[in-house]
Amino acid sequence: MKRTLVPRMEPYATSIFGEMSGLAIETGSINLGQGFPDTDGPEEVSLVARAAIAEGRGNQYPPVHGLPDLRAAIAEHQERFYGLTLDPATDVVVTTGASEAIQSALLALCDTGDEVVVFEPWFDIYAAGIVLAQATRVSVPLRPPAFRPDIDALRAAITDRTRVLLLNSPHNPTGVVFTTEELREIADLAIERDLIVIADEAYEHLWYDGHPHVPIATLSGMAERTVTIGSAGKSFSFTGWKVGWASGPTDLIRAVRAVRQHLSYVSGGPFQHAIAHALRMPDAYFEDFRHGLQEQRDILTTGLRALGFSTVDSQGTYFLTTDLGPLSDYPDALAVARDLPHRAGVVAIPLQVFCDHAGVGERSLRWAYCKRPEVLREALGRLAALG
Repeated sequence: MKRTLVPRMEPYATSIFGEMSGLAIETGSINLGQGFPDTDGPEEVSLVARAAIAEGRGNQYPPVHGLPDLRAAIAEHQERFYGLTLDPATDVVVTTGASEAIQSALLALCDTGDEVVVFEPWFDIYAAGIVLAQATRVSVPLRPPAFRPDIDALRAAITDRTRVLLLNSPHNPTGVVFTTEELREIADLAIERDLIVIADEAYEHLWYDGHPHVPIATLSGMAERTVTIGSAGKSFSFTGWKVGWASGPTDLIRAVRAVRQHLSYVSGGPFQHAIAHALRMPDAYFEDFRHGLQEQRDILTTGLRALGFSTVDSQGTYFLTTDLGPLSDYPDALAVARDLPHRAGVVAIPLQVFCDHAGVGERSLRWAYCKRPEVLREALGRLAALG
C-alpha cells in the first residue's frame, strides 16, 4: 500500500484545536483556546433528555431528518425570532452538530471545480469541507484591525465559477457581528451573481452591546437562496450533545438531506427531545444567557488590556481577538500559541492558521471567554506573572 490519506486531505490531518487542547492537557494549562463552556446548560433541558432515556423515547434511531417535534420547534424558533416561515416537514433537517450541517451543505451544493467564497479568517472546518466537496476555496480578508467585511474585495473575488458564499456572523474567530448594511451589500452581490449562501449562524443568540444578529435570510431576495445553520450546543451550552440543524427553502434543504443521511444517518435521539424543549424556552433564558457571557467577555477584555494587549471589540460569539501585546517579540501568533502553555499555563488560538493571505492573522490571537469568572481571573493572573 503506497498511501493511506488522499493528498488533498493531508493538510487537514490534524487541527489547531486538537494540537492546542493536547498542549493544555500536557501542561495543565487553562484552555482558552477551544470554544466550549465549562458549565452545563439549563437543568430543565437535561432533565428532558434524562426522562427521554428513562422512558425509552429516542433510545433507538430517530427519523432520518430529525424528530418531527424538534423540526417543528426549529421552525417555530425561526418564526419567533426572525419572522421566517418554514415548513418543518420539508424545510428543516436535524444534523449531528452544526459541523455536519455545514459539511452536508457543501457536499450537496458544490461540484468539482466550483468556487466557494469565504471571509477570512475562516473557521477550520470550512476549509476541510470545501476540499471534501472538491471545490475551490476563495478567501476574502476581513479588513483589519477591526475585521469588517470588504465589499469591494468580495465583489472582485466572485467569478463565473463561484457557486456558494459561505457566511458566518456572529463571526468565529474574530467576534465581529455583521451589520444590516454590510449584510445588505453582501445580499445584493449574491442576488446579482445568483449565488447560494450557506449562513453559519451557530452563535445567533450570542451578541452584545446593541449589535444584534440579523440573519441574511431575512433580507429581501435571500430566503430562497439561503441555507441557515443553527447549533444547540452554542445556544444552550450542551456542545457534547452535537445537535444542529439546517433550514431554508425546500429545494436546497432537499439537497442537504440527500447528502446528510449518508453521513451520520441519525444521532442524539434523547437529546433531540431535549432541544425541542430548549428552543421553546422563554425570551428571558436567551437574554440572561447572553448577559452572563457578556460579563465574562468584559472580565477577559479588561484583564488583557491591562496586561498590554490591544483587543478587537467582541460583539458576539465566545471569542475575543487581540494582538500579541507583551509577547510581540515572537515571530508570529503561532509561535506564541505553542509556547504560551509552557511559559504561562494558558492556551489561546493563533488566527493565522485560518488565513490564506499573509499578514491578516499573523499577529492575532483568539481567546475563549466561555469560562467561569474565576477561571478567567486565574488565567489572567498566570499571564500577568510573565511580567
